[in-house]
Amino acid sequence: DRVGEEVAAEVPVALGKLPEDAPRNRLGLAQWLVDESNPLSARVTVNRFWQEVFGAGIVGTSEDFGIMGAPPSHPELLDWLAVEFRESGWDTKKFLKLLVTSAAYKQSSHVTAELNELDPANRLLARGPRLRLSAEMVRDQALAVSGLLSPKMFGKPVHPPQPDLGLKAAFGGAIDWKTSEGEDKHRRGLYTTWRRSSPYPSMATFDAPNREVCTVRRDRTNTPLQALVTLNDPVYIEAAQAFARRLGKHSTNLEEQLVHAFELALLRPPTDQELERLKQFHHECLEDYQTDSEQAKEIATNPIGPAPEGVNLPELAAMTVVCNVILNLDELLMKR
Repeated sequence: DRVGEEVAAEVPVALGKLPEDAPRNRLGLAQWLVDESNPLSARVTVNRFWQEVFGAGIVGTSEDFGIMGAPPSHPELLDWLAVEFRESGWDTKKFLKLLVTSAAYKQSSHVTAELNELDPANRLLARGPRLRLSAEMVRDQALAVSGLLSPKMFGKPVHPPQPDLGLKAAFGGAIDWKTSEGEDKHRRGLYTTWRRSSPYPSMATFDAPNREVCTVRRDRTNTPLQALVTLNDPVYIEAAQAFARRLGKHSTNLEEQLVHAFELALLRPPTDQELERLKQFHHECLEDYQTDSEQAKEIATNPIGPAPEGVNLPELAAMTVVCNVILNLDELLMKR
């Protein structure tokens, strides 16, 4: 009820002007966003790409480029990248290729005690990036290595296995769900049903946001609870079981199976020490399961289902536990 001065559709003066021939509507706004005189769009965009590749943006607060945000660690680099991206025609693939083929990215992620004390967050880019996979990727990685990951695309959200907690929402609706059948329960984490009031537990443990608000930058933590998830959650147990069966199809020789497991999971052969330790661990597990057939059946078949015909159950159970260890290796869960 307080009528003031009439205003027109415009953009902040500090960020340039709308192009002369731009209409004063959403189309004009879109033209301004990618106009050469706009200093912000390209910088914000390349900073988010940098964050995805290196773990942290050149501007650490990628969600806030305002006066309350962090200053860029390398302002000249940010400017150059923004111009490169804009002059490439906003070509995302070309820009990402530029980042991953750069000398900064291809450095070793190994850190000395001296460098860790001087620059623990690697803001000086003296080493390559080292960061844990995002929540969705942790699950997808395990499913992919095991051979369970479904390539199916699009469609309705799916319900992968989760603990049955017997919970109800405020108005009486059950929060627990019935696990999807067939390949749907092994689809990428992208397709998982998500409730703001009850996010998928294992992904929440790996810092997936609750989606109540838009999240540009996720915090990453490393906690003992995360190891408990990847060692005990039904999704990861099933992945270990499928991984063991996949190795059994490759060879019946233990050493060949372990070498193949490393090549599938880590894209490299094991060292002699790694191979020997896994052989010893497999031998210890096999001794236990040969004296406890019920436990062997449980670890080899629950929840994936009956073992293939003719397979030695204690050996399959022992290999399942070994695969569970491989799927929990730091090298599998960390990009470095």
